[in-house]
Amino acid sequence: MNTIINRRIVIKGAGDLASGIAFRLCHAGFEIAMTEIAAPLAVRRMVSFSQAVYDGAARVEDVSALLVRDEAEMRLAFEKKQIAVFVDPTAAIAGNLRPAALVDAVMAKKNTGTAITGAPLVIGVGPGFTAGVDCHAVIETKRGHTLGRVITEGSALPNTGIPGEIGGYTVERLLRSPADGVFEALASIGDRVQKGDTVAFVRSAGAEGDEIPLKAGIGGIVRGLLPSGLAVTRGMKAGDVDPRCERFHCFTVSDKALAIGGGVLEAVLRFGN
Repeated sequence: MNTIINRRIVIKGAGDLASGIAFRLCHAGFEIAMTEIAAPLAVRRMVSFSQAVYDGAARVEDVSALLVRDEAEMRLAFEKKQIAVFVDPTAAIAGNLRPAALVDAVMAKKNTGTAITGAPLVIGVGPGFTAGVDCHAVIETKRGHTLGRVITEGSALPNTGIPGEIGGYTVERLLRSPADGVFEALASIGDRVQKGDTVAFVRSAGAEGDEIPLKAGIGGIVRGLLPSGLAVTRGMKAGDVDPRCERFHCFTVSDKALAIGGGVLEAVLRFGN
């Protein structure tokens, strides 16, 4: 294993899986800068550092993040052992920061512009990347025996379009926008709901401005939900209900995110800089 001198890592995306990666890397002593879009779409907001874009700061368990505007503010965040979050959809800041590693954890199921030349070590998370072509390593994200494995040749398993099973449910646990319009939450993350309960509504974009309800497909606890006031499109993921009814799951990093984060940490330590 090579000795790592530069301990700065840039992560594209700051949703719940990207945040699980940042969480593990931060605990291992790395300086983490994350990039996000101007209106993040993470539904598991209580465990996503993308929430800093809305609130100016975010905390996931014992790790804090700060929204920053430039490298000077980033350095101040690092001095406080905080993660720095930039609004930077293309991760252009990575060119100036010269990180030891660049991790694409946008979870777009395709490569949206990451190149193997972007850093000494480039890691792709999930489907859409090929090790040795557009990145040096790929991390498997599909639940099962290979979750979190470091792939050095080839790609991750393809996206099936079906979410992983939790408590015996897959697609039923997802909350999807019933129309184009503006999202308004009625429930809060951590609330207990029954099947058929209205957890939110969408104020349609039409002239009537109808309020179209979004109902829970199963009973359980609201584990994720978009923030109110966000523009949504029909069919867009707006939240999820966890049938296991363990409230602390809403506020702690998931087993999947920890496994993927462990895979990224392994790749960083294996390849060094």
